[in-house]
Amino acid sequence: MPTAPEIGQLVLVRRRPFVVMDVQAQGIPGDSPEQSELSHLVKLSSVEDDSLGEEMEVIWELEPGAAIHERSSLPEPNAFDEPRILDAFLDAVRWGAVSQANDRELQSPFRSGIEIDDYQLDPVVRALTMPRVNLLIADDVGLGKTIEAGLVVQELIIRHRVRTVLIICPSSLQIQWKEEMRDKFGLEFRIIDSEAIGLLRRKRGIHVNPWKHFPRLITSIDFLKRERPLRLFRETLPAGDQPNYPRQYDLMIVDEAHNVAPSGRGKYATDSMRTLAVRTLAPHFEHKLFLSATPHNGYRESFAALLELLDNQRFARAVMPNRAQLEAVMVRRMKSELKLHWDGRRRFAERVVQHIEVPYTDAEKRAHQALQEYSRLRLKNAGSDAEKFAAEFVVKLLKKRLFSCPAAFGLTLVKHRRTMAGTKSSFAGTASWRRQIEAAEEDYGNDDDADTSSQEAVESASGAIAALGSEDVRLLRELGEYAAGASVRPDTKARALIDW
Repeated sequence: MPTAPEIGQLVLVRRRPFVVMDVQAQGIPGDSPEQSELSHLVKLSSVEDDSLGEEMEVIWELEPGAAIHERSSLPEPNAFDEPRILDAFLDAVRWGAVSQANDRELQSPFRSGIEIDDYQLDPVVRALTMPRVNLLIADDVGLGKTIEAGLVVQELIIRHRVRTVLIICPSSLQIQWKEEMRDKFGLEFRIIDSEAIGLLRRKRGIHVNPWKHFPRLITSIDFLKRERPLRLFRETLPAGDQPNYPRQYDLMIVDEAHNVAPSGRGKYATDSMRTLAVRTLAPHFEHKLFLSATPHNGYRESFAALLELLDNQRFARAVMPNRAQLEAVMVRRMKSELKLHWDGRRRFAERVVQHIEVPYTDAEKRAHQALQEYSRLRLKNAGSDAEKFAAEFVVKLLKKRLFSCPAAFGLTLVKHRRTMAGTKSSFAGTASWRRQIEAAEEDYGNDDDADTSSQEAVESASGAIAALGSEDVRLLRELGEYAAGASVRPDTKARALIDW
């Protein structure tokens, strides 16, 4: 006769895992007292991802294939233990004091060095109720998504559900993430970039894999998407890039997750290099946490693809989710919904948007018109798709610089004019300047690196554009004269801001 399970045990019934909620013993009468049997009505609750909380009742002795998956009972005390054994037992009790099954007691708020608002506890409570944490935290700007993610990380580590953590964020936020995890949660993270890889190889040899040297890492999405770092990460994955169980890594956090969503134009969403990198890594992480104040970029296909990266069991990129599916994985609160503290004080200062009208001068208007005309001529005279791509990048950057400030516009224009007046490059090097353009559009940790990359990309792309015509030369000269004069004095936007 199969042994009946106990309340709280994990059992396998009909090849599915359940936790025992209740056990009731009852007798089955026979022809004689010796033939009477004792059976057990067992109430079960599913712990599978797709049917979490689903309940079922079975007669344990009549259920074929039913088995107790694990037993959790204390040993019978019959003698005194040796001191080292007792010490190990006390350690096990202390380390296991926070039960994985008990989601009503939080430890992370009391082990962190932060002042927590009540709404920031919602994501960690949601995470504890999920057997596999797949959460999209889409709170408004300034509500503390980093704090909420840190609480989730610390709580999962305390409960021994997570050991390895990878944070993927823009390059400019890497140091901020490292400092906040260290100062507020006592968790040490290490940044992985080109400099860190070089340092590791000097210390540990050229064959060291940076992704395996420490359990908690931070990297930028633009670094991770490159061929060499992604190849090194693939070397740590199972053969064939097929996920196994248990997963190779525990928790992936993607900050500014909208940056990894494919661009959705038209019927389908096109994967970028960022999307492909996250799509390669995501199946090998047990838990995923996406952070973004603007998860929806206006294209439904793109949003559906982002949700598929988060949870491919629940979402498909070609199918729009319903509200119930979305609420199961997304936490989104706006500042307007959280106006007051419990004691009536305002949580946030009231935001007032005020538009400042800028009365452009005639010279500034003529400069914008001249750049618009130059852009039209460059795109019109492009002889191939590659040349058009290079021209689009150059004129787009010139427009950004002109709207930014005359000095920045002047520096970029000088670089463009010098290259256009020099020796033209051949299209044999198309891959080279395309890579430089892609590098210029990446996120950088400091402005100097970004400016250097942009200037190099302008120089390379300008060399791939057709020779200037007489009208092009006239427009560039007019723009150069404007930039030389306007760079030494405040422009109209600066004066309007100072007056305000």
